[in-house]
Amino acid sequence: VQLQAFGGGTVQAGGSLRLSCTVSGDIFSINVVGWYRQPPGNQRELVAIITSTDVTTMNGVTNYADSVKGRFSISRDNYYTVSLQMNNLKPEDTAVYYCNTIPNKSWGQGTHVTVSS
Repeated sequence: VQLQAFGGGTVQAGGSLRLSCTVSGDIFSINVVGWYRQPPGNQRELVAIITSTDVTTMNGVTNYADSVKGRFSISRDNYYTVSLQMNNLKPEDTAVYYCNTIPNKSWGQGTHVTVSS
């Protein structure tokens, strides 16, 4: 299984971005996917996870870090894509964003998000 994050960019504070995570390999073995981020000079942290409960409808249970709750939304759009909608972005959201299964497999390159004040 391989996961790769896309969609980063530079936005002003208050703006929005939608990140996409493409999944390849044994997609039916994936039940839990998380979005992580690593701010400059800091450790990688988990910001959102989705646990699939119905592979037909792509519904799932979601959880968020307190720092992004109410602003970020994770969804599994189909078997191959997990998205992270980020609204009302703040400068402290600046980081490299990654997606991975839980438990973690190998890490992709990540996608850079920069929020200017």
